[in-house]
Parts: sequence; C-alpha cells; structure tokens
Amino acid sequence: MPRLSNDDVRSLAKELGVKFIRLQFTDIFGVLKNVSITVEQLDKALAGELMFDGSSIEGFVRIEESDMYLRPDPNTFVVFPWKPRDGAVARLICDVYTADGEPFIGDPRYVLRRAVQDAAALGYTMNVGPEAEFFLFHVDDDGRPTTITHDRAGYFDLTPVDLGENARRDMVLTLEQMGFEIEASHHEVAPGQHEIDFKYSDALDIADKVVTFKFVVRTIAQRHGLHATFMPKPIFGIAGSGMHLNQSLMKDGNNCFYDPDAPMQLSQEALCYIGGLMRHIPAITAVTNPTVNSYKRLVSGYEAPVYVAWSARNRSPLIRVPAKRGQSTRIELRSPDPSCNPYLALAVCLRAGLDGIKNRIMPPPPCDRNIYEMTAAEREELGIGSLPADLDEAMRALEQDEVVRDALGPHVYERFMAAKRIEWDRYRTQVHPWEIEEYLSKF
Repeated sequence: MPRLSNDDVRSLAKELGVKFIRLQFTDIFGVLKNVSITVEQLDKALAGELMFDGSSIEGFVRIEESDMYLRPDPNTFVVFPWKPRDGAVARLICDVYTADGEPFIGDPRYVLRRAVQDAAALGYTMNVGPEAEFFLFHVDDDGRPTTITHDRAGYFDLTPVDLGENARRDMVLTLEQMGFEIEASHHEVAPGQHEIDFKYSDALDIADKVVTFKFVVRTIAQRHGLHATFMPKPIFGIAGSGMHLNQSLMKDGNNCFYDPDAPMQLSQEALCYIGGLMRHIPAITAVTNPTVNSYKRLVSGYEAPVYVAWSARNRSPLIRVPAKRGQSTRIELRSPDPSCNPYLALAVCLRAGLDGIKNRIMPPPPCDRNIYEMTAAEREELGIGSLPADLDEAMRALEQDEVVRDALGPHVYERFMAAKRIEWDRYRTQVHPWEIEEYLSKF
C-alpha cells in the first residue's frame, strides 16, 4: 500500500471536497479522542503546529505541563463514507509531541512505535491479524443501551434469524470504503454477537485499524438503532467477546516463523516467541484484558482460554498455531479482548516475543489434549498454569515483570496502574446485586 505525503493529503482533501478534518489520538485506555478543524487549518495541522490541553486526557500529564502538539500521520488520511460529499469529513491519526518537540512518552502510539523499532533493530517486522468480536443490543426509548439482544441466532447463522446482518453488512461496506480488506464477517456463538475479520498488516497499521474499526462499528450500529459494545462479558451465562491476535515476524521479506525442515515446520524463532509470550503472559494479561469485566470472560466453558499452554491441534490453549504454513505461518494469542488499547497490547506482545527470541526461551511441549477436561492434578503434572483470575492478580504480575513494564515505559505504566487500582478498589468495595440475592435473606 503506497504511503502518503503531506502534499498527497492536501491534494486529496481538495479533490474530495473535504471541509472538516478530525485529528484523532487515544488516551492510555485506547479511548478515541479528536480535535476537529476546518480544511483551512490543514497546513497548520500537517506542520505539527496545533496544540491541545494534555491535562484533560486520561493518563497524559498534569495541568502545569499541559501543552501538547498533534502531528498527523499522513498515511492515515481517510474520508468518512457516511458524511455528505458536499462538505466531507476526513480524519488523520496523530502522534502526540511535547512543547519541546519531543515524542510524548505517554502517547500509546509512541509506545508501540518504540517496540516496533526494537524489533527493527533485530531485523524483524511484526505482522498482526486481529479477530475482534462485539455485541449488538437494543437501546431503550431514551437511547440508552440495554443488554437486550436483537436476535436469537448462533454461530454462522443467517437472516431472518440474524437480525443484525443488515447492520453488519453496512459495517463491512463502510470499512471497505475506508481501505480495509475484509476477510470474513459472520454471526458469533452468542445471541447478538458478531465478528468481522480484516487482513493482517504491520503492527502500527493494525493498531490504527482496530481503533478505526471500533469507531466505525459503533457509528453504523447507531444508524441502525442498535448499540455496539466491545465490553468483554456483557451477559452472564453466554460467551464473551475476544480479540484473538494472529502474530508473525517477517525478516528480509520472509516469514521467519516458518522452517520447512523443523518439527511442525515451526522455526526456532517461532518457538522462542511462543516461549516469551508464555513466560510473560500473567503481566501481559493486565494490558490485553484491562477491565474488571475482562476476567468474567476468562472462565472455563465459553471457549475463552484459561490455561497457559500451546498447541497446533486444538482450540482450548492460550496459544494456537493455525494449520497454514509458508508465508501464512503464525501464532494466535487467544486471551486478549477488545476492551484493550491495541497500541499497548501489541507493544507488550511484541516485546515479550522478542525477549523469548533474544534469551532463547523455549516453550514446554505442546498440549494437544482438551485442557478444560483435565483434572487439576493432571494440569499440575504437565506444568500447565492459569491466567490471572482477576484484575488485581494481573496487576500484581505486571508489577513484577520488568520486560512488560519496560515495554509500556514508566509514564504509561505508572498512570495505567494508578487508574486500574482505583477501578479495582471501586469494584471491590461495591455491593453487587448478586450479593443481595445470595445473602440478604440467608443471614
């Protein structure tokens, strides 16, 4: 895909009749923010001269150091297809810089850029293919989202059972108009649950695309009178939403996870990358599964992984190796969910995998049995551990893991942990409806 220059952006804006441009970036939780400008301010924006107040953004800076600058990445220029062609609206994703002209270390995009540069220093490029799931729910008479699903469909069902198919079709068409190559779109396991998969690309491009994907899905759902949510587990008793991350490393144009002469045709680099992910997964989980609700999904019985193992043959482990080989050789990390910040999630996965390669961390033998059906004693005998059971346990693991902490950098790590401790304490001290139901009349 050809890269765009600032001059290309100016020409496209004029050619496409763009009147407004949204300059987008995310806070440390991956929540999309934007500053809207008119096309007359485009030159100023492309020169990196537009300032905003960083103290008002979650996890950025204190009020006394609040001046920050947005530097648009011209390659992210795209026009929103749902806006009128007369006075079209476009967007540019931005990197955040300090008043001193330095990249802001608290910018999630910078965190991923740093990990990508570490990989490049070793000759590697990370490719990622995400599989993000979401729910479509009704809204009430006041427009507030409910957890009432629009359908009673199941995996791969079609209309008239799947009433969200029209919305999902419009999402796919919109994403394609915005430059996505959609590979699959289908109803997922749970009622009201959907998945749209798009083609893999390099890590930074995919993180940008995940942020855009979530924005588009929510926007199109709203136009259909529905609410789209990427909350990991909105309803008890049915499957939650994951975001499996298919990962591979390229070197000199070749997939370096593929070795035709090795067992399972997996290279030493592929095995060590798996080993690095498995070694650091407790800490990684705090980033890839960052909410209290994330851990309601990571339980047995709903296809989400619980146990730290890998396999090329079954879908119950944490890491699966899909059957395709050659340039398609990859590993699939199945634990992340779509509430994560994709920039931070990909950064910690990449740094953990590189740590595995640099330190030759070999994984245990693959586990080809159904781990969910094993006893605790059988899992212990095979050395199969579990993912953190809740956000608090994941945060404790992150505190102890220097590799993952370094991947985030001190600024993001400290502010992320402070915010998540507050979230955990608010949850821990709250009295929940389940407790009232369980205990009020019993004691």
